[in-house]
Amino acid sequence: AAAEGSPLTGVAWAAAPEAAPAGWTVITGTVEGTAANLGKGFGHKGGGYLCVSTGGAQAAPGSVVTDVQVLSDRSPQPPGYTRIPEFPEPRAAASRKKRVYVKLLPVAAAETVVTDLKVSGKSKTLPGFLKIGEMGSFAIWCKKGPFLRPVPPPVPKPRPLSAHLRQLSLQPPDRSPGAPGSVKRESLYDASGIYGLSAMDGVPFTLHPKFEPKLSSGNNALLADLSVKSLADIEREYNYTFVVERTAAARLPPGV
Repeated sequence: AAAEGSPLTGVAWAAAPEAAPAGWTVITGTVEGTAANLGKGFGHKGGGYLCVSTGGAQAAPGSVVTDVQVLSDRSPQPPGYTRIPEFPEPRAAASRKKRVYVKLLPVAAAETVVTDLKVSGKSKTLPGFLKIGEMGSFAIWCKKGPFLRPVPPPVPKPRPLSAHLRQLSLQPPDRSPGAPGSVKRESLYDASGIYGLSAMDGVPFTLHPKFEPKLSSGNNALLADLSVKSLADIEREYNYTFVVERTAAARLPPGV
């Protein structure tokens, strides 16, 4: 039968279990465990097997079974119902005392659907199932329930970045020349990435007052006061003998 809670999309006859096409499930056994062959053969007064579909080879694409009825061959076809198909094609001389009809509705219009179909002996009672008729020595049962349409997963709404998160971005702000509030900034360094930043960027700088008169008179006056030292002058001026460190390392008396 069908999966738990899944609506049937079709009901049909099959002359034998192997006669059902792909996508159809043949009801080969009763709830008591006996063979569910409803007659001696297909086309002989209600013979064959019932089979159901849950979507693979449905009778009408986008439709589900909302009701099943088992009626006498002398009863008129109910309005809105269709006679179930037969696999293989029905024989012209076929005669059945009972016929099976189904009501199909589009998925968008279905509220209550048939979710299961079972075959049992006449004396059997199936809780939760509705007896829809008898065929020979068998009883036909169906189970109905509300159509539970699949709920699509919720899609998270995009959340705008706060001002603090935008400041943490390493990408420059998108400011076109004509955009409101756009400001043209010039820098000595390429700030397009973190490797183009200088350690002095953003540090305020003020020239000492004693150098201001010299700068105003020209660059040559400032350069005249500069003295150039050789490597020997620098080593002699900053010579350090490391006597204290060597004494401490050798643990010698201070008089050495």
